[in-house]
This record gives sequence, C-alpha cells and structure tokens, in this order.
Amino acid sequence: MRTIALAVLAFLAVTHAAPAEQASHGLSLYGELKYPPDFKHFDYVDPNAPKGGTVKYEAIGTFDTLNPFTLKGVAGAGVTLIYDTLLTSAPDEPVSAYGLVADSVAVASDRLSVLYTIRKEARFHDGTPITPEDVIWTFDTLKAKGHPRYRLYYAEVLSAEKEGERGVRFRFRTADNRELPQIVGEMPMLSKAYWSSRDFEKTTLEPPLGSGPYVIDTVDPGRSITYRRDPNYWAKNLAVNVGRHNFDGIRYDYYRDQTIALEAFKAGQYDIRSENVAKNWAIGYDGPALEQGLIKKENIPNKVPQGMQGFVFNTRPGHPFQDPRVRQALGYLFDFEWANKNLFYGAYTRTKSYFSNSDLASSGLPAGDELAILEKFKGSIPNQVFTVEYEPPKTDGVGNIRDNLREALRLLAAAGWSVKDGKLEDASGKPFEFEFLLVQPEFERVVLPFGQNLLRAGIKMNVRTVDPAQYENRMREFDFDMTVAGWGESLSPGNEQRQYWTSAAADDPGSENYAGIKNTAVDALVDLVIHANDRAGLIAGTHALDRVLLAGYYVIPNWHLTSFRVARWDKFGLPPSFPPYALDIESWWIDPARAGAVEAKKQQVQKK
Repeated sequence: MRTIALAVLAFLAVTHAAPAEQASHGLSLYGELKYPPDFKHFDYVDPNAPKGGTVKYEAIGTFDTLNPFTLKGVAGAGVTLIYDTLLTSAPDEPVSAYGLVADSVAVASDRLSVLYTIRKEARFHDGTPITPEDVIWTFDTLKAKGHPRYRLYYAEVLSAEKEGERGVRFRFRTADNRELPQIVGEMPMLSKAYWSSRDFEKTTLEPPLGSGPYVIDTVDPGRSITYRRDPNYWAKNLAVNVGRHNFDGIRYDYYRDQTIALEAFKAGQYDIRSENVAKNWAIGYDGPALEQGLIKKENIPNKVPQGMQGFVFNTRPGHPFQDPRVRQALGYLFDFEWANKNLFYGAYTRTKSYFSNSDLASSGLPAGDELAILEKFKGSIPNQVFTVEYEPPKTDGVGNIRDNLREALRLLAAAGWSVKDGKLEDASGKPFEFEFLLVQPEFERVVLPFGQNLLRAGIKMNVRTVDPAQYENRMREFDFDMTVAGWGESLSPGNEQRQYWTSAAADDPGSENYAGIKNTAVDALVDLVIHANDRAGLIAGTHALDRVLLAGYYVIPNWHLTSFRVARWDKFGLPPSFPPYALDIESWWIDPARAGAVEAKKQQVQKK
C-alpha cells in the first residue's frame, strides 16, 4: 500500500516542530506543510460538490478475493476504497500527508519513534471504534502474514506499542531512515475483532469490515464489484475529505482484455478510461460519440515522476540473460524511434533513467558527492559508470538497424555466441531462444517488430500472451524469460526500493525485483538512499543507484508521458483545478443535467 506518496525520504519536518517531540496535524518531507491545522479543505476541490450517481470503471481479467493484503488470489478492483489509513496524502503537494484516522502525529526528537494519536470518533463500518489495539494488530499481522512486500517495506519498523488511551508508538531500528514516520501512516486500518474469527491468509469473497468512505455492496465473482458510499462514514466532514468521495456508487466491470474494454467504453458501458496506448489515444476513440461531444478526451499535465518501464530480463539461472553483454546487445535491437513514429504517433519520450521526469534522474558524468559515492564501489561496478553517460541505442526511425545489428553481434560474440546457419548458438550448439510473456494483447504490436529484429541476429523470440490470473501467478514466481514491467517512483524514493532491486527480494515470491538483481553494490546504494540525511544526500545517492542499475542492463527502457490521458463520457462536474501529483477522480461528481443529456443523445446515436 502506497496510498500516501510512494515512499518519501528527504528532510522530515513537522510543521512548527520544536527540538522536543511535538504533535502536528500532518507530516511533510519538504519542510512546512501547505495547509495549517485549521484548514477547511484542499485547495483544488469544490467543497460544495454534490453527492450522487454511480460511476463505472473497467477492470481486466478476473478476481477471486476481497483481501488485497496477502499473496494469495487476485484482489477485486478498488477494494482499498473500504479502508482508511492513519494519514492521507495531499494530491496537490509532492510528499505531504495529513491526519485521517490519526488526530495527530509526533516524531520523537531522537527520530527513533513516532506517536500516532487515534481520533475518538474513528469508526469501523459496524460502528465499533478504531482502537490502538486494532492498529497494533494490523501492523503485526501485515508484517507476519501479509504480502511479502510488507516485510521489506516495514523492515526497519521494530514494533508498535500502545501509549496512553489512544496512542500508538512505532519504534524504529534506526534514526536516519527519514521516511519511516510517514510510511507507517499509510497503513490500512483492519479490525482485530473481525479478523480474530477468520483466516487472514486465505482468499475470501466475504466483504471484509472496513472503515473507509465506501462499503462493498454487490459482488459478482470474476465479473463485477460495486461499492456504495457509506452515508454514515465517520470521516466525511474531515477537511481531507471535503469535496471528495462524491459518487454514491462505484462499479468495476471486468473485461477479457483492453481491446474489448475500449469498445465497451465507446458503447457507453462505463464512464471513465485512462488510456496508455498511443494508437488508441490517437484514433481508437473515433466515432459518433466523440464527434458529437459525448466523449471528452483530455491530456491533464502532471508532475508525477515516471520511473521506469521496460522490457525486463530475468537474470536468474535457467534464463539466457545472465551475461550483461547479452542484455546490452538485445537493447540494440529494439528500434524505439521506428516504434514511436509508426506505432505511437510520436507521443512518447524515450526513458533514460529509473527516476525519469524528476531531479533524481542521473545525467552527464558523475561529479561531486555522487562521484564520491560511486568511487567507494570502484572495481565492483562497471567502469563505464564513470566514463560514459547512459544513452539507449538510437536509430534513424526508418527501420534500418544495420549499425545496431553489427554492434549487437559484436557483444554477443564477446559473450560466447555465434551465428550458424542463421541461428545464434552458444559454444555447445544450443540456440538462443526465449519467451516474451505478455498480459496485454495490445503490446504484441510493439513486441513483434522487436522479434523480427532479433531474428536478424539469429535469435528466436516466442511471444506468449496469457490471461491476467495466469500472468499474475507467473510473475509472482518469476516464471518468465522477458516481460514488460514498470516501477513507479515518487519525488523521494525510500524503503520500497528494497523490494525493487535488492538481493533479499530477488527470490522472494511476489516481490518487484522482477529482474532477479543480486548485486552487493546495488544493495548498499539502496541502503544509502533509504538513510540519506538530507535532500542533497538523497539526490546524490539516487543518481548513483540509477547509474549502476542502468549499467547493469536489466531492462530495455521503454518510454513515458508527463500527463494523464483521460477519456470520459461528458456527465461529470469537475473541480476548479486538477492536482499535479495524482489523478483524483474522487473530487469529480455526476452532473445530473449533463448525465441526462448524454444518455438521451447516446440513445439517438445507438439507433442510427
């Protein structure tokens, strides 16, 4: 769960904090909080937004559990809507959070603990109070029985203890892991009493007890799930919720794949769609509904770091990608410029960093503090980190990869591969063949041209597109040769980096170390990022980590955008502005007049 801001790690400051422990209404990692203790609502929302109506979204594949906190099963879309957290993020601030279940939060002067005080009025949906015992049970259970990511995320949180009538103190292993006070605030509130008679580790389709703005209304296993706004929601009038959670109902309908889902959207079967396929965005919505203004398409600019998406190599034993020269060679055979021109309508920017679209992305050659960090690992990291700025291979965009093919074959030869009768073979005569695992059929049009370029080097790539359930199971067990994956980043990366890149996560089922990276330098650099003392140290450490990951050629970088692409049926009222750090659709509302007009016109269109 990263519901606040994906792990934050710069300078932690409690507003108006004194040297001694002092309670505050929120936490910020960039200095003072934007909003004072008596603020009425976030600036971007309409505090008078009307309530009502049902919004429908799409989901892909299927689901078989309503417990999203364990490794077993595929959780229903949107299920975290039923849960509250100690703090909640401010979508118009980069790394700030304000009290939700917690009335106040106080970081100890030695930074070895944080005290959260629970609001007296905080309630579960059955009316029972949220108590310190519930918070403590949630922490202990998630760490012991939850998804493996929790063990890594909370690795340096030693304990949770009751303090006073309504307080919970979290104690930390170290004082220099600056994000710890805030990440424990992201924890969902689970009821100890409810779960005492149930097996937390089993899948379940029984709607769990929550405390959030919505309750689960109806469940059609594998097909749909509907949430109903709780009119008695205990926190509906808190400043962090004013103008938000405006829909009376939220429904997710499941579709087999995105191609079917797009056609369903155009037919008016659901209301809002975030588009991640450039071709769809360019021409896929064409039709009467768009022409008559019933469907609106918007590029909403954002300041969200884009992280890394790429073709991921599985470097574990048994897969043909353990040699970094092989991985580097295959990078020469992906023609991004051709794909961007012919498939993406020129919409994308090539990704060159694991922390793209932010000041955390490395560039140029290392210098200053960054160079000093890297020099500690000289001899155990590629020397090119010091001498060459990373740049993905380029082409002229017309499909001519002759120069790149020549360089790829040179690298493959150095790694012990040679072409015989048009096939690339190792010294034993074993041909180079692997499987590319996909879950989105739309990606085939990107991957298949890549496969044609691989064939020119004598490499056979078999593309396998599977259903979402099988895909999730295979990804959990790292049962793939190559796949498409991405890692989102915040402006302050921290503890989540452990499950992305470290040796401890490489063989931990369900972790996001998809590549299977086991590198002591990477492990040390992740620790350095997590324990950075200030913003400057964080930037230097992240730049160094970025360079070493890039030099490992664990992925073939893909591309990124700096805006949200959103298509919607024109039935919504919108807030006065959009927040820059999240797409907060919960601040939108159904406009009855617009909805009625759209429905009438839609029926006319469908009759023609």
